[in-house]
Formats: sequence, structure tokens, C-alpha cells
Amino acid sequence: MIDTLIELWKKYDYVYINGLVGTLWLAGITVLAATFIGTIIAIMKLSKIKILDKIASIYIGVLRGTPILLQLYFFWLVLPKMVPFQISDTACIVIALIINASSYVAEVIRAGIQAVDKGQVEAAKSLGMANKNTMIKIVLPQAIKNILPALGNEYITMVKQSSLASVFFANELTTSYKTVQSATFLSVPSLLIAGIIYLILTTVLSKGLSVFERRLQIND
Repeated sequence: MIDTLIELWKKYDYVYINGLVGTLWLAGITVLAATFIGTIIAIMKLSKIKILDKIASIYIGVLRGTPILLQLYFFWLVLPKMVPFQISDTACIVIALIINASSYVAEVIRAGIQAVDKGQVEAAKSLGMANKNTMIKIVLPQAIKNILPALGNEYITMVKQSSLASVFFANELTTSYKTVQSATFLSVPSLLIAGIIYLILTTVLSKGLSVFERRLQIND
């Protein structure tokens, strides 16, 4: 088995590497865009305007209450019919992953904002600062320290969840496994190589995140 894995890697390493790059790109763009959308949703959730709070609650509830694969199929089927231009399958899947991740990121950001000492918010208001400026200049900079480690975990989770994109043949690691398996008919060895790459990748990312968290604690 080990000899087979080595030979398979030597012959198709470029396929797996291409898939690995695709996975990292997919996870990165998803978390970055989801952070932007999630911040808006979190602010809406914390808003004293009831309609904004209600919309944010429904948004989070629906996305967190339905399977991600179901959401991928929904965007894949519906989005091309809704937009007035041609959109690729990969773009539909990326958008679906972003929307799904934003619901989880929104809760992370909301918790990070609420962890900021309320006394500082009250002090800012006593100085005459508007709510918008208080949020941008006082709350968010302090909340970032609470948010960053959780966003790192979300990135690692997305690395694994991006494997669902292989159902739609997006360029990522699990799709690479399917490509190699189709070319060689070696299902188990092809799958093992992909699994080993995932394990190494998530282990390295987890270790790096742990080091980052320790440095944040030291700075505190």
C-alpha cells in the first residue's frame, strides 16, 4: 500500500497540489467575504431597531438551521436564474459558502462585541460620541482580539467544509481525489493521499492558530 501511495503521488502530485491551492483559496475568500457580511449582520443583530434585529435573527436562524449541502444545491439551482448575466457553477458554490459562513461569523463577531466592557461604551456616549463612531473607534478595535482566534477556527472549518464543493466539481482537494481515482481506478489509495493532505494542512493551521492565540494572551 505504501509503495502504491508513493507511486501515485509521484505521478499525480500536481493534481493534488492544484486541488490544495484551490481549497486554500476557496476557504480564504469565503472567510474574508463572510467576515464583511457577518459584521453587518452582527451589527444589525445588536441594533435597537427591531426590524433590523428581526431580519438578522431570521438570516442566522435559516442558514444555521438548514444543511450546508442543501444550501449549496439551492444556490447552484436558483442563482443562475435570478441574475441577469451568466454565472459559473463555481461562483454559485463560492457565494453559497460565503453566505453560510457569514451566519456563523456573525455570531462570533456579536459575541466579541458584547465581550467589550460596557463601561467604555457608556464613557464614549458621555463624551458625546455618536453610536456609529463609538462602534467604529471604541468597540470594534477591542472586539477584534476576541474575534480573530474564532475566525481562525472558522477558516480551518471551511478548509474541511470546502470538500462539499467537489459535488459540483469545483477546483479543490476532494475533486482532485475524484480526478485521480477516475484515471487510475485506485479508490482507496487516491482517497488516502487526499486525507493525509487534509490532516497535515489542518494540523499545521491549528498549531499556527494556537501560537497566535498565545501571543495575543502575552500581549494582553
